[in-house]
Order: sequence, then structure tokens, then C-alpha cells
Amino acid sequence: MNAIIDFANAIFKPLIDMGAPTIMLVVLTIIALCFRVKFSKALEGGMKLAIALTAIGDVMNLLTTSFAPAMNQFVKNTGMHKDIMDMGWAPLATITWGSPYTLYFLLVLIILNVLMLIFKRTNTLDVDIFDVWHSAFVGLFAVFCGAPLWLATLLILLIGYLKIVNSDLMKPTFDDLLDAPSSNPMTTTHMNYMMNPVIMVFNKFFDKCLPWLDKYDFDSAKLNEKIGFWGSRFAIGVYLGIFVSLLAGYNFTTEQGWKTMFTLSFTAGACIELFSVIGSWFIASVEPLSQGISNFATSKFKGRTFNVGLDWPFIAGRAEIWAAANVLAPIMMVEAMVIPGNRLMPLGGIIAMGVTPALLVVTRGKIIRMIIIGTIELPIFLWAGTLVAPFVTQVAHQVGANIPAHTLVSDTTMEGPIEKFLGYLVGNAWKHQGMFIVYAILAIAAYILIFWWYSTEMKKRNAKYAAAAKEA
Repeated sequence: MNAIIDFANAIFKPLIDMGAPTIMLVVLTIIALCFRVKFSKALEGGMKLAIALTAIGDVMNLLTTSFAPAMNQFVKNTGMHKDIMDMGWAPLATITWGSPYTLYFLLVLIILNVLMLIFKRTNTLDVDIFDVWHSAFVGLFAVFCGAPLWLATLLILLIGYLKIVNSDLMKPTFDDLLDAPSSNPMTTTHMNYMMNPVIMVFNKFFDKCLPWLDKYDFDSAKLNEKIGFWGSRFAIGVYLGIFVSLLAGYNFTTEQGWKTMFTLSFTAGACIELFSVIGSWFIASVEPLSQGISNFATSKFKGRTFNVGLDWPFIAGRAEIWAAANVLAPIMMVEAMVIPGNRLMPLGGIIAMGVTPALLVVTRGKIIRMIIIGTIELPIFLWAGTLVAPFVTQVAHQVGANIPAHTLVSDTTMEGPIEKFLGYLVGNAWKHQGMFIVYAILAIAAYILIFWWYSTEMKKRNAKYAAAAKEA
């Protein structure tokens, strides 16, 4: 096993050390060349994707760092002290990539994807290499809890297989949300969409018991047409800035209080609008590869269609993501203060990007459903963040992160909260045995069964998409 880990590091570490944008520049360019795309076009697509990733990371960093002082002031004013620091996703990704086992899990998942393509278990080629850290985190956490590496690997293979299957299931919905043709290759294997099965349970409850609620829903695009700027992404950011300033208790009898509020509001408005712009860059970046895949499939696989698994922000242009995230931010603050067992106060993860994309896909943009279901599922994220904090802190120290002594760190809305609990149960089942074995078996069985049910529901949806396309 150590030989495999050393081999994975020898291949991937020099590339990983250059950062996610460079990784994706190289990966997308090479894959496009493999599909016989002209070098200049392949390189153009890779550079566009690298620029988009750089931009999305910078904008997220600007948004979270701008709001952190206000959130800290809120904690200070209310006396609501939580002993785990919410760092947001970026530092956690960095420290996870600091483990050599992450590269091992990357190699395992690449082999899995290739085998699934060969044996026609999927049509998705996953190029989102950087976000393998989500899966690796689960495996590392399982090892931390007591599992041997081979058992953690089996868990990651299970999750990885379901993620890739899910990318195929979601593809028609992405086409619908983007108003794109079926020839559009974009989908995603991102971990945040593994909340889809749980969300689907609640969505079906709405369908059966509360269908009348949809009468009060609204379409963000139509709302923008009716009220113009006041329903725009710019305005949503302004509302968020005002609300957070009120939470922080800034003194609006002083010039500084007003200045801080306006700064937060304009920063949020700019960031949310930029997310939409950057989302279009992701679309443009895969156009050369899309054509290459289409030509290759036609000539070599008798028309078999392939999808490309990207990072989630290609769907970031949908205003519902940000509308729901802005409403869920204060709700998460309240829940963090009152739910038992939580030790995290939302700061770095206040913009709930680990929550809202999956809500968008399952509900297809029904804002009221997104907000209600999001409110119900947020405690799962908070509890998962609390659960993994000792592990995150240990790994952070191992890779030399500058964390104050006696401080625990985690993330409030880290993707894959259910998978974190699976890692915990699998690790403890091996280490402590007893009832933990029963809990782990039952949890994994439930995880697979609910995914199977979800897949049948998505196949029914996709059949309706196909029928509508034929009629058109």
C-alpha cells in the first residue's frame, strides 16, 4: 500500500503543488488533446478554466474575509462563544492536500472513473481533480477514527462510484437550468450534490403534502423583470451587507458605522454579480473539449455521448443559489446558537455554498422549498463540522498551519456532512467494534438505499425531459 501511495505522489505531487488553477489548465488541455482538439484551442480552454478558478477563489476569499470582522463583532456583542473556529472551505482544502494520502485517493478515484467509462457504468469523465479533497477528507477522517487504509479506500470507492453515477443523473437538470442543449457536456461530481437524496425526500413531501406552497413561490428572473434592480444580484448583496451590519451592532450615529455598512453591502453586491459572470467562463472553457468529445464519440463509439465533470460554479449564474444563501445565512446563525451539540459559530462558511447548489438541482429553483429544506438540513452541516474539528485541527498542525494553541478549527458548511458521519462510524467500527459495527452497516445500507430511491426519481424526471425534447 505504501508503494501505491509513493507512486501516486511521484506522479501528481509536482502538479498539485502548483495549485488548483494550474492543475485544471494542464488536465483540461491534455484531455482535450486526447480527444484530438487543436492544441491552440485546447490550451485556450484550459487557460479560461484556470482563470475562472482563480477568479472564483479570489471572489470567495474577498466575500468571506470582508464579512469576518462583522461576524466576530456579533459574537463579541452577544457573548455567544463557540470553541471551534469556522475557517471556511479554502484552508481545509489546503491542509487536506497537505496529506500524501490525498494523492493516493486521487489515483484510486481516477482508476475508478476510467473503469466505469470502459464498462459503460457512466458517461462522465471527471476532470475536477482539485475537489477530490472532499472525498480524501472522508477517507482521512475514517483513518483518524481508527479504520485501516484499505477499509477507508473501500468507503471512498463507494462514495466515488455514487458521485459519478449522480453526475449522469443530474445532467438533464443542468441542461434545463442553464437552458442549454443536450449536447452541452457540463455536469459535476462535486460532493455537495451528495445531499441530493436527502433533499429529494423533503422535496417529495412538498409534492405530496404541500403543493399549494408553490403558488407563493417566485422566479428570480421574472422578479428581476418586474422590480428591476431591487431583485437583482447586486441588490441581494446589498441586503446581505445591511443585515450583517445590523447583526454586528455597528453604530449608525457615526460616520464609520455607515461607511462600514456601505462597504460590506457593495462588496457583497459585487461578489455575487461576479459569481454569475465567472460562471459563464466555465461554460466557455469547455467548448473546445465539448466539440472534441462529440467528434470522438461519433467516430469511435458510434455516437456515445460523454459528459465532463467540472466544479460546481458553472451553475453559479442562477440567482436562486444566492437568494437562498442570503436567507439561510441569518437562519444558520440562529440555529448555531440554539441547537444542542453544535460548537461552531458560522464565520468563514456563512455563505452556504456547500448547501444551496444541491437545493437548486433537486427543487429546480423553487426558492421557498430551497429555504425551508435548507433550514432543516443546516444542523447536519453544523454537527458534522463539530464532529470533524479534532481531526481538522490535528492535520492543520501536521502541515504547519498557523493556528493558535488550544484552538479547534473546522467549517460550518463543508460539503459531504453525511459522508463525514459514515467515516466516523466506519473508523469506530474497526477500532471499537461492538455496536459500532451494527451502526456502520445500518448507516451504509441506508445511504445506498436512499441513493437508489433518489436515482429512480431522477430517472423519472429525466424521462420527462426526454419526452419534452421529442415533442419540441
